[in-house]
Amino acid sequence: MTATKGPASYFPSIEKKYGQPISHWQDLIRSSPLTKHMELVAWLKSEHGLGHGHANALVAATLTEARQG
Repeated sequence: MTATKGPASYFPSIEKKYGQPISHWQDLIRSSPLTKHMELVAWLKSEHGLGHGHANALVAATLTEARQG
């Protein structure tokens, strides 16, 4: 089994700490009128109480997914 790398490596601890599935956070990010990475990170931190690393990982994974999709 290979270890999960990159932003997704934070997902288990994000779900455990905040009690919401990753899909919840990604839906919030997708529905936000904000589009810039650091704006979204700041928004998750200020409005939803996430730590910087967790917010950054969620935004990075969601935006990467959006670009690839």
